[in-house]
Amino acid sequence: MLGDSSRAERFLALTGLTPDALRASLASPGTQAAVLDFLCAHEPDLIAAADALGVAPATLVAARAELEA
Repeated sequence: MLGDSSRAERFLALTGLTPDALRASLASPGTQAAVLDFLCAHEPDLIAAADALGVAPATLVAARAELEA
């Protein structure tokens, strides 16, 4: 998320989080859901994040669905 400055700035502006607060809360299912919601809402971000992680975009979408279960 924070590896791309444009994406990071948009996410942090929308959530009001700081980079340190985001890093500190990554274990929280709520933060994980917020990050995945953000990525899933904008396909270019989803694809870029999936590429950076070396996974298929569908894997990130599935992870978001898993958090709802």
